[in-house]
Amino acid sequence: MGGSGSKSKGFWPFSGSGSTDDPTKDGNEQFMAKVRSFPSVTPFVLTRKSSMCFDEDGDLAHEFYEEAIVTKNGRKKAKLKRIQKNLTPQGIIKLEIPCIHVDFPVVLCEA
Repeated sequence: MGGSGSKSKGFWPFSGSGSTDDPTKDGNEQFMAKVRSFPSVTPFVLTRKSSMCFDEDGDLAHEFYEEAIVTKNGRKKAKLKRIQKNLTPQGIIKLEIPCIHVDFPVVLCEA
């Protein structure tokens, strides 16, 4: 049940490899062994993909609208029309406060 790709076995350093046969190791020692095998991997997320875009004028926002005058039955009515063309994504942004990755396998607080 469930189709979470984060739980599949693979290269991700926080996923279980199932290859440790030593029963004397507890969970913390197993985790430290995994971290030592990938020294450049950190449990913190430092960047993320932004959901904001730049328009032609260089303005930054989640959505852009323009006012359009619609004439219906002889009446003029102003409507907002969403702009979806000529937008440039902001890209990857750096987080001010690092977050812990969702697949980090250690209990941080046990109440």
